[in-house]
Amino acid sequence: MFQQFLANRSSSKRTTRARSAAVTVEFALTIPLLFLLFFGMIEFARIAMIENSVENAAYEGARAAIVPGGTSTSAQTAAQSALSAAMISGATVSVTPSNITIATTSVTVDVSVPLNSNTWVLAAFTSGRFVNRSCKLNREKTSSL
Repeated sequence: MFQQFLANRSSSKRTTRARSAAVTVEFALTIPLLFLLFFGMIEFARIAMIENSVENAAYEGARAAIVPGGTSTSAQTAAQSALSAAMISGATVSVTPSNITIATTSVTVDVSVPLNSNTWVLAAFTSGRFVNRSCKLNREKTSSL
């Protein structure tokens, strides 16, 4: 009986070592996929944040330009401020018309951001891609009494 116990114990040590080696190999094969999924989720979340921030920056720029006394410079400053709050760099902001007067009826702000300079993980997949958003708002007019 005691010899059978020792034989079983020796056998279980061998299977434990074999199983431990199998777990190590399985881990080595699956961990790259796990990291790929993890960093992919982070990158897609960052791209979604960039898209929302660019849309908000276009709106904020247009909002700064449509109020009485608003200029294209104030629109660009407001848009850049909204983008810098989200740590987005390299943006191009254009305002149409470039000279806002009393006769201007609407203002359009276009914002373009390169993704390759604003990603956190790898820029290889976003190289040459841009996020472009535009916002067109009608000018506010003061009522003259």
